[in-house]
Amino acid sequence: MTKEIVVPDIGDFDNVEVIEVLVAAGDTVAAEDSLISVESDKAAMEIPAPEAGVIKEMKVSVGDTVSEGSLIMILEPSAAGVSESETENAQETLEAKPEVKTETAPKPETPAPAPAPKPAPAKVSPTAKINEETFSKAYASPSIRKFARELGVDLGQVEGSGRKNRITREDVQNFVKRALSQGGGAGGGLGVAPMPEIDFSQWGAIESKPLSKINKLTGQFLHRNWVTVPHVTQFDEADITDMEAFRKSMAAEYKEKGIRITPLVFMMKAVVSALKQFPRFNSSLDATGENLILKNYYNVGIAVDTPDGLVVPVVQDVDRKSLVDLAEELGEISVKARDKKLKPSDMQGGCITISSLGGIGGTKFTPIVNAPEVAILGVSRSKMQPVWNGTDFEPRLMLPLSLSYDHRVIDGADGARFTSFLSRVLSDTRRLLL
Repeated sequence: MTKEIVVPDIGDFDNVEVIEVLVAAGDTVAAEDSLISVESDKAAMEIPAPEAGVIKEMKVSVGDTVSEGSLIMILEPSAAGVSESETENAQETLEAKPEVKTETAPKPETPAPAPAPKPAPAKVSPTAKINEETFSKAYASPSIRKFARELGVDLGQVEGSGRKNRITREDVQNFVKRALSQGGGAGGGLGVAPMPEIDFSQWGAIESKPLSKINKLTGQFLHRNWVTVPHVTQFDEADITDMEAFRKSMAAEYKEKGIRITPLVFMMKAVVSALKQFPRFNSSLDATGENLILKNYYNVGIAVDTPDGLVVPVVQDVDRKSLVDLAEELGEISVKARDKKLKPSDMQGGCITISSLGGIGGTKFTPIVNAPEVAILGVSRSKMQPVWNGTDFEPRLMLPLSLSYDHRVIDGADGARFTSFLSRVLSDTRRLLL
């Protein structure tokens, strides 16, 4: 016989969403095993099995809404199952039977068994430090929280890839894999001693401020990229005098339309021209590090400074868009970044990244490659400089460029060729038409 298993009394919740299905048809479950996870606007909970048996058919899936009485599944109760009352009655019957003593021949003495060897101490999880405050605020179901605790993972450090950025089981597993690949902590994978714990309050008053989630994730990625990618940075300058004059004329024309034409859109188009000229810069190493994957699309990541930290949204198909199209899209993604409305998909698929600090200052810097990309372009503040034209010096607006690249893929000579080509394109915007 089979039974219909329905949602039990779950209080005042009604039409709650199924966020996780923890079993499937054919599975054997015990009483109180979790079947599904549901979530309301206020809380998440798991629905347990009322009895043991084999699941014949599931009636719900992720995304469905259920209420008390909604059908969850068809269950075939376990034939070997014995009710609790039957077990108690059997136990009482056994206890009521008179004890019958029988004489048995004494067993020959046998040597005491050797003590079992002590088990080796369990290895400490590389992620075993959990911040209870950030753990409790993480967006995850009860089963994922339990799974994370078993692995020693602080959910506050895990980036969710599920619906509404929910943390999934795969997210937790990938976090552990990254921690193991890095040796379990800062410097662990390189055989370097960890940083000592220091009580800074012994020298004066201090204040402890937790890092934002973006800061933590960015720190993990940058640390991984810095220690695994052999960096080289090539410095150069581009004469953007003519480009800037043309940009200002465009800016005045489109200002009334609410479109802000910035130097960044010219750089994006120029970078795409350089990627086409030097395809090796538009590639990634595969997971084995033995094959190069060349890309036939041109997506550019743009580093955006937000109050919570650095994010890198990706502009798709830059080669197919005009300067005005790019200006409009940059304005939109900048607002989304600062309003925390970027989705994970908005920050994936980049071919190369541009980090522009020209609006802040500085002369040059060494940006860190945003792996699996193989290059990143840093742009600093432009300034007027005297440039020799063959007969005398004339004032020209010079833009500092800093190109960091993965030396496993790109040689120094190619790095210099790339920045030289980029400088020529920025110096003469007509080349963007070629």
